[in-house]
Amino acid sequence: MMKKLKAFERAIIISLISMMMLVILVSTVRLGWWLVVQIIAPPFLMFNIEQLFLIFGFFLMILIGIELLESLKVYLNEDKIHVEVVFTIALIAVARKVITLEITKLPDMKLIGIAAIIASLSVGYFLIKKAHTIDK
Repeated sequence: MMKKLKAFERAIIISLISMMMLVILVSTVRLGWWLVVQIIAPPFLMFNIEQLFLIFGFFLMILIGIELLESLKVYLNEDKIHVEVVFTIALIAVARKVITLEITKLPDMKLIGIAAIIASLSVGYFLIKKAHTIDK
């Protein structure tokens, strides 16, 4: 029974990797196309602030996808999840959210909450990295 379960799990992970590869490829092509269209549109070679936020958000979403793909690949090869990769994904996701937020329109408590999340993830990432260097 465990052999069948492992085979099923492996098939699911491989299908998730395939779908993630497709999503990353399509997203990258779409971003590239959108950039070309925006660059050649008047005013030539100029972006406004909203477009820059959109571009950076799109780049970071693709980066999150790549990190998720890496996490799935490691899980497939080593049959375990690396906490460091999960923290990296979380930090990138929070950074994406912060970059695309209009901070001036948020209440103070939400900003404090976002800062606490960033600080917690950063400390957690630091401690995991430090634990890995001590183990070696």
